[in-house]
Amino acid sequence: MIGTTAQDSDMSQFQALLHGEERVSADRGYDYPSVDEHLQKQEEVDWVARKAAPGKALDAAKKGFNRAIACIRVIAEHPFRILKRQLGYTKVHYWGLVKNTGQMMLLFVLSNLYQVRRALLIMPPA
Repeated sequence: MIGTTAQDSDMSQFQALLHGEERVSADRGYDYPSVDEHLQKQEEVDWVARKAAPGKALDAAKKGFNRAIACIRVIAEHPFRILKRQLGYTKVHYWGLVKNTGQMMLLFVLSNLYQVRRALLIMPPA
């Protein structure tokens, strides 16, 4: 996780977050030629949703591809749902980049614990 200011786009950190052994699954906001070139050069699996050409409708093959990867992407979106709904983190108050990044990291740790809460309850004491 990398914390940046609001004026930095997600694309500025895209390549820094990749380590080369992942499948890149992203929404249509990442459908840029530079992303495609980078993923092909790194030989990574490209599951970035496709955009329609300006003024044209999305063809059936791209619609099917977008629908197929959306079923997979929903799993990665679940921690954000927990942050918003269970932990109530819907608005960010700016306390400085370091503090806000630390808070987000802590909230994602809590989100991970929330997801495995049932398994933690049935574990025998050590």
